Amino acid sequence: MTTTSPPGTATRRNPWLTGRPLAQPPERHLYCFPHSGGFPGEYVRWGQQLPGTQVYGVCLPGRGSRTAEPPSTDLGTVVRELLDATEFVAPYDLFGHSLGALLAYEVTRELIARGRPLPERLIVSAFPAPHLPRHAARVSDKTDAELVTDLDERYGGIPPQIAADADLMALLLPVFRADLTLLDNHRHKEGEPLPVPLDVLGGEADVVPVEALAQWKEHSTEYVRVRRFPGGHFYFRDDPVPLLTLLARRT
Repeated sequence: MTTTSPPGTATRRNPWLTGRPLAQPPERHLYCFPHSGGFPGEYVRWGQQLPGTQVYGVCLPGRGSRTAEPPSTDLGTVVRELLDATEFVAPYDLFGHSLGALLAYEVTRELIARGRPLPERLIVSAFPAPHLPRHAARVSDKTDAELVTDLDERYGGIPPQIAADADLMALLLPVFRADLTLLDNHRHKEGEPLPVPLDVLGGEADVVPVEALAQWKEHSTEYVRVRRFPGGHFYFRDDPVPLLTLLARRT
């Protein structure tokens, strides 16, 4: 198994994880699961403002350093292959935004199934409780133009400078489509609540309503705290400080 190891120990590079090693041994670790079409680098940069925390972004096939690999459209396969290759280093938290929230949740369930050490906190952002039904049209039924429109309406859209670059969009759209197909294909399986504290986050102007965030209370036997921040689906891009303050908190 490829692991993330403490500084000073040799390990093979793990393609699932992107991070910037700290100069000093970290006090804790934060593993971040990106949104649909997202890249780990956006989350890795948070490490500059989280002293003592080693931040890793989870890199799925088809993006970043793994662009030569075909994107996966099966969430269960992603979870199993990630955990076959990765040993999370304690103490650690898991953070997931949007689709990443569902991935982080399913990873935690699989950690329990494997008898592996669990995160101290699971932090899920901008995603409704996983047992709630989805009503969005399947991405497989949409053209590329319809997909771009849907992303704009639901998530605030692709940044204009990226949308204007036809070559870059040709690379990104298959990743978006694969990630949303992964979500389309997923079916929630009932199970025991997690013995892990849950912080549930969202934007006040997001399409995900607070009622859907509150339903996460069904999925933990520990505390479940719901908090919303000013902004939309990517509330932390305009002002990352409130989220980073929460991520830095130990309890």
